[in-house]
Amino acid sequence: MQQEYLFEYAVIRVVPRVEREEFLNIGVIVFCAKQKFLQARYLLDEKRLKAFAPTLDLAELKEHICSIERICTGDIDAGPIGKLDIASRFRWLTATRSTIVQTSKVHPGFCRDAGETLEKLYGQLVV
Repeated sequence: MQQEYLFEYAVIRVVPRVEREEFLNIGVIVFCAKQKFLQARYLLDEKRLKAFAPTLDLAELKEHICSIERICTGDIDAGPIGKLDIASRFRWLTATRSTIVQTSKVHPGFCRDAGETLEKLYGQLVV
């Protein structure tokens, strides 16, 4: 029997007007400490985003999403947050904020392969 590992995930959301609390799921972040895994998968469907929020600045949104990717990988361009350990980076990414890019609450589960789990959650929650 293959071992299962605890993982955590959060959905990445675009919240164009935080006061209205309306959002569109655009991605997922998965963290699995035992597999040393922290990755995000997202889809910026420009047509869908413009229909949802016509005044949305797509260039700014893309920069926010790219920063999530840089933090996940611990990229040198991710600044001081990118230098933190993997668990701290995940906690920082999933902290509650009142910005255009937010995450859902963190949800736990068990998986055999965090990469496969990321793809499954992406398919279920985003596309």
